[in-house]
Amino acid sequence: MSRQSEDVNRRLLRARDAMDRRYAEPLDVAALARVAFMSPSHFSREFRRVFGETPYRYLQRRRVERAMFRLRTTSTSVTDLCLEVGFTSLGTFSRTFTEIVGCSPTAYRQQVAGLPQPSSGTFTMAWGRPSSFGEAHLPPPPLA
Repeated sequence: MSRQSEDVNRRLLRARDAMDRRYAEPLDVAALARVAFMSPSHFSREFRRVFGETPYRYLQRRRVERAMFRLRTTSTSVTDLCLEVGFTSLGTFSRTFTEIVGCSPTAYRQQVAGLPQPSSGTFTMAWGRPSSFGEAHLPPPPLA
């Protein structure tokens, strides 16, 4: 990998980390591109090339992942939760949640009700993360 490619990847990681930290805030491609020191169009192309999904789709998935956790661990209403994780419309939240998870937020809450709460660890992270919606499936790193 060239030095230039490593620099681009590092800047993209910086923008993705900002999305992970500030998922509930209104974020747009232009603001994220500024974090990565790129033009918005170049940022979108490179983000998709490196991570396998658009910045918008990645942000939606992160918001839904957080909503899944909150649905499992709190009794917050779906409407309040929708706003809490960064969606501005209950309809958009419900439609996006259903696309990613395969059921509505209310149905998801009912399905996980009474299940033991997972403890920390890699299994928990995999269990609580949706595997659909264009998530990039990268090969595992080589063994040392």
